[in-house]
Amino acid sequence: MKTSELLYLAPEGLYCPAGDFYVDPWQPVPRAVITHAHADHLCWGCRSYLVSEESEPLVRLRLGRSSTVSVVRSLPYGEPVTIGEARISLHPAGHILGSAQVRIEHRGQVWVVSGDYKTEPDPTCAPFELVRCEVFVTESTFGLPIFAWPPQAQVLAEINAWWQQNAAQGRASVLFGYALGKAQRLLAGLDATIGPIFVHGAVESVNQAYRALRTLPPARYVADTRDPREFRGALILAPPSANGTGWMRRFGDFSSAFASGWMQIRGARRRRAVDRGFVISDHADWPALVRVVRETGAQRVWVTHGYNSAFARWLSEHGIAAQPVETRFQGERDDLAVEELSEE
Repeated sequence: MKTSELLYLAPEGLYCPAGDFYVDPWQPVPRAVITHAHADHLCWGCRSYLVSEESEPLVRLRLGRSSTVSVVRSLPYGEPVTIGEARISLHPAGHILGSAQVRIEHRGQVWVVSGDYKTEPDPTCAPFELVRCEVFVTESTFGLPIFAWPPQAQVLAEINAWWQQNAAQGRASVLFGYALGKAQRLLAGLDATIGPIFVHGAVESVNQAYRALRTLPPARYVADTRDPREFRGALILAPPSANGTGWMRRFGDFSSAFASGWMQIRGARRRRAVDRGFVISDHADWPALVRVVRETGAQRVWVTHGYNSAFARWLSEHGIAAQPVETRFQGERDDLAVEELSEE
């Protein structure tokens, strides 16, 4: 397919003909530039990967054995490299550790692929960096006005207060959050003076990669604990997939909670079958999405996953040439919450 665009949507993903590489392909390709290590952006089986320096340990962890047969090259934030006829650099996206926006320059034209991003400060990753461009490819996981996050400090205080109340009653607190990125952000915000902190195995493996680059409070691996009495008053961090499984029985009397941007939707907590919901997301909310798009100075905007059609329509109505682009990126998914919102 011939095109005058710097990027176009090929069957394998977003393709740059000038550099002969793909950004976050969803099928194996010879050369991939990866924004971050979440599974919907990191495809197994590519011949070579270019990632940010901070993302490399997580990429190798997620690729597993396949990383030994693929070439994984890392690049410090902001350092340019030429691939084919394109000049690219990686810039902090603020989403998770090592997450990057991909800046692509060719013949004076600049495009930026955001990957997933957030603008809130987060001690577990580099802060978001605004990168000006002519064309901005933005996510829109939470691209509706209903999504406006409360202050992070307020939510973390609510989580600690919930844990404190449970601990005073001798009850365990099980907090669900995605194993890569969300769990580490939650861990960094916990008040470790309240009681012991335990983590699910999926969280523990990621924590080890994080600790090489970031300071996190001590946390014990659940499977190393044989005495169930040790969980009384403790907080346990686990992925959502653990909810409702036999793994939970070891905690005896416990209260459960889910930390996600989807908790802003009425009924989402009930559908997740948890006692509490805390609104904290690793994606930009509506005000941040609008602000970032405007501040990039982009003349055109491609809007990917999430509420991409609605967000693109809003941008177009407000003077910014925007179009939805259908990719296989998913962002922070909660199909139960999406269903709830569609019913309102």
